[in-house]
Amino acid sequence: MTTTAADLLDRDFGTLPDLIRAHALRVPDKLAIADDDRAIGYGDLDRLMDRIAAALQRDGTAQRQAVASVSYPSVAQAAVFLGTLRAGSVAAPIQPSATPEQIAGMIADSGADLVFLDAANAAALAGQAIAARVVMLEELDAWLAPDDAAPTPVTIAPEDGFNIIYSSGTTGIPKGIVQSHAMRWQHLSRNAGAGFDRAVTLLATPLYSNTTLVSFLPTLAWGGSVVLMKKFDAHRYLELAQHYRATHTMLVPVQYQRIMALPDFDTFDLASFRFKTCTSAPFKPELKRDVLTRWPGLLVEYYGMTEGGGSCGLNATEHPDKLHTVGRPMPGHDIRLIDDDGNEVPAGATGEIVGRSPAMMNGYHGREQATADATWISPQGERFIRHGDVGRFDEDGFLILMDRKKDMIISGGFNIYPSDIEAVLAQHPAVADGTVVGVPSEQWGETPVGFYVPRAGATADAATVLAETNAKLGKTQRLSALHPTDELPRSAIGKVLKRELRDRLAAGDFA
Repeated sequence: MTTTAADLLDRDFGTLPDLIRAHALRVPDKLAIADDDRAIGYGDLDRLMDRIAAALQRDGTAQRQAVASVSYPSVAQAAVFLGTLRAGSVAAPIQPSATPEQIAGMIADSGADLVFLDAANAAALAGQAIAARVVMLEELDAWLAPDDAAPTPVTIAPEDGFNIIYSSGTTGIPKGIVQSHAMRWQHLSRNAGAGFDRAVTLLATPLYSNTTLVSFLPTLAWGGSVVLMKKFDAHRYLELAQHYRATHTMLVPVQYQRIMALPDFDTFDLASFRFKTCTSAPFKPELKRDVLTRWPGLLVEYYGMTEGGGSCGLNATEHPDKLHTVGRPMPGHDIRLIDDDGNEVPAGATGEIVGRSPAMMNGYHGREQATADATWISPQGERFIRHGDVGRFDEDGFLILMDRKKDMIISGGFNIYPSDIEAVLAQHPAVADGTVVGVPSEQWGETPVGFYVPRAGATADAATVLAETNAKLGKTQRLSALHPTDELPRSAIGKVLKRELRDRLAAGDFA
């Protein structure tokens, strides 16, 4: 009797490559992954994973060794990721948006002896000393093992590395977050009610981001279909959603913002959608409300970390009165708030968020001290991960995020949360997008400075916007300056790069 994916998912532990093989045996012709240029069914995907795994073993890549890729999302990159897992090695997708020096540093840090590049990123890395052999994804067929090749079977332990994800950073080499097969199995097996077995999941974020993987991996685990966008474009996204009759998606807030702002949004047929999710950056309540009103299907916001820790979920469809929150802790997740001395704060008080769950990273790759710094040990001796955020629980147990702890401004001895100021700034009719950072001040220690993108057609100048915004803020919150800019610098998953704004301000870019 053939073991089905459902049988495997009922077990305490299993692997994604085994689930894909089960789908290949049952529904070989069903679409597994598609991009703009290629589509592949489960049967062909399973064979391609075998050929990749066999070629890795042929070339001497060891079990538990990293295999890097630097690419825009594609069927080829996805197959390399999955074939790496079948060989028992560790997938290490690297962010193309980093500097060439950082990319080379991340490849070296991962310990990869092989890196897969697409043509666009190979050109960007020209001249960099890469500490690994290079295979071009456009030439993958020539590198593969023969069509009938099968890899030597490997035994994968729960604690073995599944992937390394590098945290975003603007300076230095980002930290590599090692996630185990056990952690990923928790992600895969807990999605029984999400309908991924019937999903057509449209993804517009890169494969090096956990934001993407938390939808990409469960879709394949449960036998759904994934559609990848190489680069996000709001109008193209809607065209693909309509064409493929997309049912599931994961988008970051800035993508929702750009999609909802399209003048012809309401002309697209999105009735197939059942499950829309969002994570990675603050999701404004008014934007959530707009999505709820105009876009069919459930809307769920997730709050959590790539490192694991604890996660919250907000079913915005069921709780439209809680859109200012990120929801309650998910089942099996323990989230607590602590003060600067590491003590839990009283109910209703604000504190640093720490979390614990069955899905926790092994640690930062090769960085024991950084792993220790990210850890909080409870009075009961349990390991929690520091989220780096500040928040409080409301009377119903919903978590309200205040800010990143590192972004909190201490001005004249007062704690100032940029998100509070940003919420007021966003209400101004001349502001399309805005953010607030803390900068050094001789008088106050730090002072808040704002940056905003003017709304098209707005006539109010920066001085007027500054005065009218400050009139609505408390004395300690008031902006010392406000600078217009064409756009806010963001990472590939939509986070505002506040350090870049501080650096540009210090360099005199804003007069």
